[in-house]
Amino acid sequence: MTSRVWVADRLEAETVSRLLVGFRNYMGRDWPSDNAFLAGVERLIETPDCEFLLGSADADSPPAAVCQIRFRHGLWLAAPDCWLEDLFVEDSARRSGLGRSLVEFAIERAEERGCRRIELDVSDANEAGISLYQSLGFAAKSAPSIDLLLGRRIGSD
Repeated sequence: MTSRVWVADRLEAETVSRLLVGFRNYMGRDWPSDNAFLAGVERLIETPDCEFLLGSADADSPPAAVCQIRFRHGLWLAAPDCWLEDLFVEDSARRSGLGRSLVEFAIERAEERGCRRIELDVSDANEAGISLYQSLGFAAKSAPSIDLLLGRRIGSD
């Protein structure tokens, strides 16, 4: 079987949201709410700087994976950047190549938009994810110049 991947349209916002809620649950979280996810997806799916990619095991199967990518202009490369923000594959579709297909499609989408880099973050405990990303050419920054991903929450949860 060959996996199928595509850019979700606004009519698929509920499917995207369902998969992202599955990711939230997989991560052991209960917030944001299901409704907040749907509202966020509906908002973002209409913008030109965000795409949700869906994937299924084949043309006859329902979507079992989602990838969110965002685009912005990067000053340091004088070109657009792509940020692979989320990638989630349901348990039933893991180890099928669907995650790889989604990342390859994300790279294609970034290239089509003239991006000169695609970046992501991944938990250092996610060995399967790290292996996947490295097999597709992603590399961690190496010494002596290691960049740290820092963040700060603003407001209350």
